[in-house]
Amino acid sequence: MTANLEIDSPRRRSFFAQGRGARVGVGVFALITLTTWGFASQKPAPVIEGRNNPVLPTAPAQHPDAAQKSATKDGAPVRDALLEEAKLPAKESWRPMLRYLAELHGRSVLPATGYFPYPYQTIGPGYQDGRVFGHIDLTHVRLDTLRASPTHVRNQLRNEFAGQQADGLIPGIVWFDDKGQPTWKNFKGFPPIWVVSAEAYVDHAGDLSFLREALGVLVRQIGWFEAKRAIPSGGFYYLDQVEDTWESGMDEGIRYDVRPPERSAAVDACAHLYMLYDAATRWSQRLGEPTANWEKKAATLKQFIQEKLWDEKTGFFYDAWVIDDPAKRHLAFEGIWPVVVGAASPAQAKRVIDEHLLNPKEFYTPHPIATVALSDAKFELRMWRGPAWNCMTYWAARGLVRHGRTAEAHRLIEMALDATAAQFEKTGSIWEFYHPLLGEQGLLRRKVSRNYPNREYLGHNPLFAMADVWRNTAPKK
Repeated sequence: MTANLEIDSPRRRSFFAQGRGARVGVGVFALITLTTWGFASQKPAPVIEGRNNPVLPTAPAQHPDAAQKSATKDGAPVRDALLEEAKLPAKESWRPMLRYLAELHGRSVLPATGYFPYPYQTIGPGYQDGRVFGHIDLTHVRLDTLRASPTHVRNQLRNEFAGQQADGLIPGIVWFDDKGQPTWKNFKGFPPIWVVSAEAYVDHAGDLSFLREALGVLVRQIGWFEAKRAIPSGGFYYLDQVEDTWESGMDEGIRYDVRPPERSAAVDACAHLYMLYDAATRWSQRLGEPTANWEKKAATLKQFIQEKLWDEKTGFFYDAWVIDDPAKRHLAFEGIWPVVVGAASPAQAKRVIDEHLLNPKEFYTPHPIATVALSDAKFELRMWRGPAWNCMTYWAARGLVRHGRTAEAHRLIEMALDATAAQFEKTGSIWEFYHPLLGEQGLLRRKVSRNYPNREYLGHNPLFAMADVWRNTAPKK
């Protein structure tokens, strides 16, 4: 990539790119009733002693892009295809929400700019920082539009690939100024879940030539993680351990309230790298390439996760720096990632699912799932410290499907879509994250810079993909 480097400080730098040629087990579990929590669906959530926040005033105006009410030229075909997908079997109460989400997708596709070879899709017209491309949000957007517009998904992946640096890093978040010039942190990665959307595209379209292209990108990105984020004693970490860059995507998450004294294996980073090794193995096999190196690395990291990041007593996965100190351990969603990506043993996965994920006193909230267990002392209605994020509900459902728990996945998705549709009917918006106990959105906090969740947000709301999981996990008639 040809780039003009601007240095703001010795540590924080940004590139300003000028251009580049580059079905789905069975199980029965008790359904949570609203009366369990002492409230009805249209009433505010119960007060959790010492942990609720006061109701916020009416949210101020959105970013100017949110004022655009019609699809862009490049977004109209995506919107129209999604409107057709919204007609597929689903609950009638979900359709207004899905149709509105289709419109948001249409409004979020913008002309090619900077180094992008194709029109690019932002994470939503209501995002506070305006036109932003990338991070885990983009994977959710691609999974949402896969069935409606596979070519659009391929083009967004190629836009992402075009930003890969010579050292293998793929920019986490790309911002654009008023002139369309991109900027990003050239030292900060992000959870590499893009491989799931790439493989989903290949499976859908049968495009093996693209798989070879993606494998090259994957190999280079693995090289960056191994060079920059590996722990000598085993495992991987995210930069959150060192500074507030939130490379993990879990901004202000509870695991980093007290940072480790030295770099140490993080459960989410280890799970995500296992996912990369596993993908490299499968992709290489499909393309007739050698697999032994990737298989060995995957097996080694899997063993590390199962042996070094697992606590047998509590039946949950934790970061290496707290695994031997119960006073420092917390029940955060990140401990479920080994189940999602297949790094947990069957016995470990069963315990995580039965004792934690589907436990109504922990993660299985009326709007599933809470990102921090209700029973954890650090649970609060703020950002990644408790609220329900639909994207994480989606990943949890994939974990359930992976381990044969399709009935539970079906119910989990149904509950989340029911709750999201109810909030849409009440507020007319698709929100960045949601109240896990079906309370008022005004009770939620975000950050000091913007202390309420964003509206009109695509990046964490793969609702079409969730509806697809719901259909594919429905009981056979």
